[in-house]
Amino acid sequence: MLTFTALGPFQAWADGAPLDLGGQRQRAVLARLLVAGGRAVPVHTLIDELWPGDPPAQALSTIQGYVSRLRRALEPGRAPREEAGVLVSAPPGYALRARTDQVDAWHFESLVKSDGSPAQVWAAMDTALELWRGPALAEFAELSWAATEAGRLEELRLIAVERRADAGLALGRATSLVADLEAHASAYPLREEAWRLLAVALYRMGRQGDALAALRRARAVWRDELGLDLSAGLKRLEADMLAQRLEEPPADPVPEPGADGGVLRVLVADDQALVRTGLRAMLDSEPGFAPAGEAANGEEAIAAVRETRPDVVLLDIQMPRLDGLAAARRILAGERPPKVVMMTTFGSDENLYAALRAGVSGFLLKTSPPEQILAAIRAAAAGDALIDPAVTTRLISAFTGRTDPASPPALAGLPDDRLDVLKLVARGLTNRQIGQTLALPEEEVGLVVKSLLEHLGLFDRAQLVMAAYESGLVTPGAK
Repeated sequence: MLTFTALGPFQAWADGAPLDLGGQRQRAVLARLLVAGGRAVPVHTLIDELWPGDPPAQALSTIQGYVSRLRRALEPGRAPREEAGVLVSAPPGYALRARTDQVDAWHFESLVKSDGSPAQVWAAMDTALELWRGPALAEFAELSWAATEAGRLEELRLIAVERRADAGLALGRATSLVADLEAHASAYPLREEAWRLLAVALYRMGRQGDALAALRRARAVWRDELGLDLSAGLKRLEADMLAQRLEEPPADPVPEPGADGGVLRVLVADDQALVRTGLRAMLDSEPGFAPAGEAANGEEAIAAVRETRPDVVLLDIQMPRLDGLAAARRILAGERPPKVVMMTTFGSDENLYAALRAGVSGFLLKTSPPEQILAAIRAAAAGDALIDPAVTTRLISAFTGRTDPASPPALAGLPDDRLDVLKLVARGLTNRQIGQTLALPEEEVGLVVKSLLEHLGLFDRAQLVMAAYESGLVTPGAK
């Protein structure tokens, strides 16, 4: 099957193999026809747009030669006198004939503009954003038509990010969206929808103060950059928050699938029977989750992990016989260990910090609402972003720069491109956000993160965060 990709490096493919499209201007002809969306582009337009202001004397024959060679590349089996079926003559010019699903940019646009239920919109925007592999048409950026189209597609990408988040809020996924929305609002501070979504997500989590603080940040940016106050819509949102008039989140949030597309199996380890019973009931009642077992102390937790092989362990940091910190170290030292999320009501900063350094994925307060606990389990299982409640932020601020004999010694020897990724990991960005920031495919970011873990002798993303702060590569509050 013939396909075309423009959301990133421009290329045509035949059954997954790249085609030789020739030199830059010849490729630009095909790219320009792709941008036209199947409509005919007159030859004189192609000439004017490929050689702005200074076309060569033989421009017409040059364009015809480009088209002839592109046709041979796209349809190598076509007979000499057989009419072209892909790059067709459409007087007074040429057109690209392809289905929407053959062109990533066309498919992307159709998905972004699709409608449906919140679950359908969520799935469509997820699919659309997975098609994005970097700045569109970047190799033709000096040509005005390509720059205009790239800007249009980038705007559609931002709309997709915001539509996905809006659908996620309708599905009760506020907790898992906050990190993405924080990064989105920071990167695009003049977008009203970015601030609205972030504020609503924070409010839905019960963080009314943080939600109002986000709107104050928006007001400060707009005054500095535009000389304007908040929009009427954001002012109404602020007033509704102050008066606590916002609608409540859905009573029955739709869960995201487990890390492998199935059920996430969770082991609960806590010395309080009531806590174990409550967490087990929560997991039993929530689709996509299942209890893997229980443990009343650290030794039982270690044995249960070996026996049941859970995806995630919820582990109380203070338990009899063997405390949670010691148990976490033993569990994480095993072969193919599960993710570990520490639960705490209180505890010394020293112990909590040591747990982070040991490789736990983060902390949860036992008093956290069920939706926050479930979101934390998903995040830990995905291994994509450090869970970052206030306690984690406090610890990073308190212990940053501390020297430790066990801290990775090879950080200073890493190349700049690896350090750039590590800095963004330390800021809590997901692989997708890092890829968008650095114009890298998400898969490549994942490989870089994996190589960082291997190079530094670590096994969890949380440890990368601690290494970045401990070494002084990043500091709390710095941009």
